[in-house]
Order: sequence, then C-alpha cells, then structure tokens
Amino acid sequence: MIRFSVLKVATVGTLLLVPAIAPAQSATGNDNTGYGTTAAEFLLLGANARGMALGGSYSAVATDIGGLNANPGAVALLKRPVIQGSQLQYVAGTKFNWGAVAIPFGGGSSVIGFQIGTFGFSDQPVYTATQPEGTGAFYSVTETFIAATLAKNFSDRFAVGVTAKGITDHLGDVSGSAFALDFGTHFHSSLGGKAVRFAFSLLNLGTNMSYGQDGLSQSIARSATRDTLAGQTTVTSLGVPVAYLTSDFHLPTIFRVALAYDVVSAKDAKFTIMGEFNQMSSNRTAFGGGGEFAADHIGGSGFGVALRGSYTYNPSLSYSNTGFVDANCTTPGCGYSKGKDSQAGLAYGGGIWLASSRSGFSLGFDYARRRMGNLGDTDFYTVTLGW
Repeated sequence: MIRFSVLKVATVGTLLLVPAIAPAQSATGNDNTGYGTTAAEFLLLGANARGMALGGSYSAVATDIGGLNANPGAVALLKRPVIQGSQLQYVAGTKFNWGAVAIPFGGGSSVIGFQIGTFGFSDQPVYTATQPEGTGAFYSVTETFIAATLAKNFSDRFAVGVTAKGITDHLGDVSGSAFALDFGTHFHSSLGGKAVRFAFSLLNLGTNMSYGQDGLSQSIARSATRDTLAGQTTVTSLGVPVAYLTSDFHLPTIFRVALAYDVVSAKDAKFTIMGEFNQMSSNRTAFGGGGEFAADHIGGSGFGVALRGSYTYNPSLSYSNTGFVDANCTTPGCGYSKGKDSQAGLAYGGGIWLASSRSGFSLGFDYARRRMGNLGDTDFYTVTLGW
C-alpha cells in the first residue's frame, strides 16, 4: 500500500512539474534551432478532434484509431475495427482532411491500419513584381500523405508500432516528395488500481523533401540583340532558358514523451490527467498538459460523453516585439498583438458516442477548438464508426 502511494505521488508530481522543468531546459545552451528549415509542416496538425483537444499528451492515451497518427504503438490496444474521418478548418481558409481505417488481427494482439491526409487551398491569384495587381493566373497548393501502420502487443503491458508514409507536396507548378517513418511505444499498467500509461514516439523521421518540375524552369527575355558574327543578322528575340536549383528541406521530425494517469476511475467514468515533453527539429523544447473526463453507459444505455482540455506551450512565441510598428493600424485594438499570441496553445472540446452491446456497432462525433493567437481559432470535427 505504501509503495503504491509513493508511486502515485511520483506520477502525479511528474505531470505537474512539466511546466517548471521544460522552460529551464530550453533556456540553457546556445540556440541552434532550425526555425523555418522544414517542409510538410502539415504533418504536425494531428488527425482528429480528440487529439487536438488533448494536445501532445494525447500520445499517451491514443489507444483509439487516432493513434495511427499520434503514436503507432498505442493503437495496438484497439479492440474493434474502426473507420474515422476528420476535417480541420485551419487558418486563412485552409483545410486539412484526414481519414483512416484500423483492423485488429491475430486474436487482438496486433493492429493494421491505413490513413490518408491532405492539406491545402486552391484558386489563389498569382502576383509578380512587374504585375502587382495580378497576372490573371491562379495557383493551388496540395500537400498529401498516405501511410500504413503495423502495431503489436508484446505483452499485456507493452506495445510497439511503426508507420511508413509517403509524402507529396504540390506548390503551384512545383512539387516535391519524401518518405518517412513513425515509431511509437506504449507502456500500460496500474497504480493503486488505476490505469497509468507511458509513451515514447518519434514521428516524421525520413528523407528530405526535394522539389522540381515545370515551375523551376523559366525563361529570361532577350530583345534588340544582334549577332556579332559576319553579316550581323538580327537574332530573333527568344528567351534564354534557365532552371532554378533548390535546396532540399528536412521533414518536421518530432520526439515526444507523454504520461497519463487516471486520478478518478469508476466502472463507467474516469478522469485522466496527462503531460508531455516534445522536441521538434524546427522548434525548441516544448511541453503541454491536459485532462479528459469520460462517462460511458449513461443511465444504463450505450450513450457516452467526454469533456477535454489542454494547454501546449509554444517556445517560438516567446519573443519580444519591442519597436514593432504596424503602419496600417491606426485605431486601438487593431492589427498585431503579442497579447493574442499569449493565448495560443489553449485547446478544448468534447465528444459523444452511441454503442450497441449486442452488435458492437458504435457511432461517435467529436469536436475541438484550439486558440492560435493572432492567427485566430481553429476547429476540428471528427466522425467515428466502429463495429
């Protein structure tokens, strides 16, 4: 009993100390962070509303189909086949769509899953330095990944998963491609009769994104040019063909450690607190924490609800805007405000579902909103079908 109490205090204490430890780590040493050096950042948007509402801590409790994207090791605990589709209404009118299917096999010891995600926008006017009002042409951006996951329980407490994915990036007349792997582990046990989960995940580890295609082939105008050879015949005003060379871009690799603990656990209800550290290749060390309350079989029915919330600290927003002046802002409260960015990282949401104990059929809907500071709020909608 004493041993469980000590472990319980240590677990909860670790979750609460996350905000105090992470800033101290990121404040030491030289800052050689690769800001703005990665491509395919849409890979960090997540997959579903539950994941957005819980932030990075979700990787410790991603034992649903969303684990295919957040932690391939956690999805090994999935017990029934599931299909899920999501849409994220992101900033500036852009959208991210995600869909997946996951199927347990091998007597429930393993799970195979497939997912696809696409992000972008279309029909945007083209502006140039010589035609600032627009050329009359339009361009679109489409970023896509397709992935396959295999996860396996190696014991009743430990699971491992791996995801392989191909990534394409179409930016107007330029396109690129890359290949990446995700690795995830999930340890699940109990402290004092209540569930505790510990997860490690490494996402988007792969090749560089290299770009090519017609958009890099241009022509330099040549006019009023004469041949210097004998005869001095006029040379036709043809453009000189040139090709731009681009550097490869790294993928947004991220390493995450997450911990979750059920501080309240009843037959059909539980309250889970969670915390996480993460290190991105294009940002400094970050952290987050959250909580989820879930109640199932309400009133003896198959109806269930969940409420979720989290906060994720983004170190890239720790800056000084001293001396910044917005010349286009002449009224109080307009334009850019660092105060708005201080609110970024807060997320909340919930979900409802209905499940049949006889057929195993289930239908669920989840929603989440995340504050993005000066960029505005974003909304995630998810529909889940299980059988």
